[in-house]
Amino acid sequence: MAFSISSGIQVHIMLYQLDLPQVLEDEYDGWLSPRILEDFKAYADVCFREFGDRVSHWITIDEPNVASIGSYDSGQLAPGHCSDPFGIRKCTVGNSSVEPYIAVHNMLLAHASVTKLYREKYQVAGKGIIGISVYTFWAYPLTNSTVDLEATKRCQDFIVHWVLRPLVFGDYPQVMKNIVGSRLPSFTKAQSEDVKGSLDFIGMNHYYSLYVNDRPLGKGTRDFVADMSVYYRGSKTDPPPGYGSSNDTVHDNDRIDYLKSYIGSILTAVRNGANVKGYFVWSFVDVFEYLTGYGQSYGLYRVDFADESRPRQARLSARWYSGFLKNREMDVQNELAMAAAESRAQQ
Repeated sequence: MAFSISSGIQVHIMLYQLDLPQVLEDEYDGWLSPRILEDFKAYADVCFREFGDRVSHWITIDEPNVASIGSYDSGQLAPGHCSDPFGIRKCTVGNSSVEPYIAVHNMLLAHASVTKLYREKYQVAGKGIIGISVYTFWAYPLTNSTVDLEATKRCQDFIVHWVLRPLVFGDYPQVMKNIVGSRLPSFTKAQSEDVKGSLDFIGMNHYYSLYVNDRPLGKGTRDFVADMSVYYRGSKTDPPPGYGSSNDTVHDNDRIDYLKSYIGSILTAVRNGANVKGYFVWSFVDVFEYLTGYGQSYGLYRVDFADESRPRQARLSARWYSGFLKNREMDVQNELAMAAAESRAQQ
């Protein structure tokens, strides 16, 4: 961290991303228990105390919506809870109809508790900000039919507003209350007041947009996906795209086009009045991905995992992004030639 700060890098710390200590899972089922609130608060207190003099930007929890669905509905992520017929594998423990909602509820309460701690004890004279990161995608109706328009709004309510509405207004979306019923936990008046407004910023993790159409609400036992009752796809004719790119080349023009498109759209949004404060590229280097391991590559820098020394090589996107930050136009053909020369030199 000292090197980062001395190099002019503004450090942002995320307190939690799918890495709950196993001992808390064994002791009281982790995010399914309200006991997690005090332990998470104590952990955050240590981080604020030890790093707060050098860190002014904090994210409490990464993607509570993804964490709860993957961990407690489909069973894809640790601790691998699910129940038939909803899991992607044969789970030995879990209840896909109830546990995702309990987990997010406790994450929101833990976030609010940590935010209150930070504001009262560490956020001196308005310095330092704290927020949360949410997985999002924009949804377009597949058709202009009433049911598809309603399905599109319902999809956003379940995926995004499930987390954001309590943080802004103090309660879950009404459509979720109507569909999920008693399986959706309720906030007490005091909890609602604590959760409401418990952020200085919203981190939006956004990778693509999808087309949505209505799926009839099923009868009998339902999980989160069945409650949401929608179908979605990447285009009007094709299935949704994958979460990452398997493009392992250093000549990643597609990634440059992707970054240009997103950054350009953000600029348009800012000019139209959106209060956008920053943008992060994911990721700086090829990293371990929770679902695919090292099988997908999407870093600005390529990592050769076959080599024990893990050498890194700048992709064309790294060169473009560096030039963008320096406010200069990059000569793509020249950069391609330089990248090819570097590649040959390392062989």
